[in-house]
Amino acid sequence: CGPIDAQTAQVRGETVAEQTGVVLDNITAILAAGGAELKDVVKATVHLADETTFPEFNAVYSERMPEPRPVRTTVGSGLRQVPGMRVEIDVIAYVGP
Repeated sequence: CGPIDAQTAQVRGETVAEQTGVVLDNITAILAAGGAELKDVVKATVHLADETTFPEFNAVYSERMPEPRPVRTTVGSGLRQVPGMRVEIDVIAYVGP
């Protein structure tokens, strides 16, 4: 999931912190549509266009992702397919029976 505004289909946010907030909002909406919440996330994979922005990303992620936080892999990626995109996150959530 990227920092794409659902209304405009454009990247929203200039900084990795702003974009991380948008991505987490988008993930929250997708999870809600499936009957889940951020607390149900068990795995997250994060792609950063610039790995030196990890502290800025992590500050927002840590504030928004409830404890216990899911296992996470964070890697540097080109992300050139969407101009201006600085962060992309995919998650796996588990909602028990």
